[in-house]
Amino acid sequence: MGVLLGIMPWNFPYYQVARFAGPNLIIGNTVLLKHAPQCPESAAAMEQIFRDAGVHEDAYINIYATNDQVSKLIADPRVQGISLTGSGRAGAAVAEQAGRHLKKVVLELGGSDPFLVLGTDDMDAVVEAAVTARMDNAGQACNAGKRFIVVDGLYDEFLTKFTAAVTGMQYGDPSAEDTAYGPLSSALAADRLEQQVKQAVADGAELVGGERDGNFVRGGVLTNVQPGNSAYGQELFGPIAQVYKAADEADAIRLANDTEYGLGSYVFTNDPEQATRVADQIEAGMVFVNCVAADGVELPFGGIKASGFGRELGRYGMEEFVNKKLIRINA
Repeated sequence: MGVLLGIMPWNFPYYQVARFAGPNLIIGNTVLLKHAPQCPESAAAMEQIFRDAGVHEDAYINIYATNDQVSKLIADPRVQGISLTGSGRAGAAVAEQAGRHLKKVVLELGGSDPFLVLGTDDMDAVVEAAVTARMDNAGQACNAGKRFIVVDGLYDEFLTKFTAAVTGMQYGDPSAEDTAYGPLSSALAADRLEQQVKQAVADGAELVGGERDGNFVRGGVLTNVQPGNSAYGQELFGPIAQVYKAADEADAIRLANDTEYGLGSYVFTNDPEQATRVADQIEAGMVFVNCVAADGVELPFGGIKASGFGRELGRYGMEEFVNKKLIRINA
């Protein structure tokens, strides 16, 4: 297609750029990369990595730009497509501007991914996977497991073990060997999470853990989050999990889909037929069965609903910004 504009977030400042820029450079597009203002040094380092790898200096260009300057880039006829990873508000603004100029857009936005526990022969392994799904990067990941939906017969055991594991994790200096996770990205991020949790409790939820310590937040678990509670429909971007009790499989699916988001999801069961049946009914761009942290460069990444549209990575991601031209010759 030509020149692409990438607008990338702070939470995975190298990986996010690589998964957008790498495939597009391979297929022949060039990249203007506008990184998040929180990570200017990572942005510069990423540009240097591409230089050191032999990428032409005009094929990948790191830019520091304001929102107004980004709007002008979107309008520039030389820019053929835009890929954004970020908030729903940012995605809507970019999509609106791109639409005015008939530009192709890929949006990877927020998520409130459900983690369904429907059956297991090893609860400890399920809990370990659940902790990984929630606490990676201090919970600051769009595709993290955030809502843990457990069938009635397994709920009490899961909640007890999961709460103990999450609240017992050691936060601190990310470079220290005994640290499980580091601080939130900023005081503003910690403020927002603290306000969300306080409002959830005020609305009737019960909280274990979750205390704030500067920009650190102790792992916490919210239960009794009912429809109408502010947290029920929110994405909590930090180390706070919500745990729900489901009456049965159908109720678990209902709870999983009762959200505006549709990025990823996780299904844990020891019944292969149930795994397929439930995965088919989950409203999300990705379903991982009995595994977490299982995405890969060969697999498409993306969501539906308010989590965006289009794909990155894999064959589908590589075909987002290409011209699928038909040439028919009458011999």
